Amino acid sequence: MLWQTLFSFTNLVALAGWALLLFAPRRPLTYSAILYAGVGLLCLTYAVLLVLLVGKLVDPGALPGAAPFDVSDYSIGGLRKLFLTDAGIVVGWTHYLAFDLFVGLWISRDADNKGFSRLAEAPILILTYLAGPLGLFLWLAIRERRARAAARP
Repeated sequence: MLWQTLFSFTNLVALAGWALLLFAPRRPLTYSAILYAGVGLLCLTYAVLLVLLVGKLVDPGALPGAAPFDVSDYSIGGLRKLFLTDAGIVVGWTHYLAFDLFVGLWISRDADNKGFSRLAEAPILILTYLAGPLGLFLWLAIRERRARAAARP
């Protein structure tokens, strides 16, 4: 299997979703495209690759001399062995891309509903793209302050 090709494909899908999120008009069709053609396709890719990897139906592309991995070993050592394979990197990265794009979609919809400008949203969305949990944390802190301010008499 061409792991580099799959890695490039998933990155392009995610990048297209983020570009729509940042620059396209916020309409139901745009949201649907991001959700289904972006997040959904990444989730499907992840699921198929995970089944192929766990079922040992594909060559994981292990580094020369790397010990075989065991997907049931959720220790640091076990995950290290998994991530010493091309398959482990691609599957793990696809997981991150899918969840970060989903979180970005939620942030944008939530921010739109709360009256934030697209200009104010952009840095948060970019941070979410680059470092998902950090962008989400920033958004949660900002939205909480807005909610508290709106609740005051």
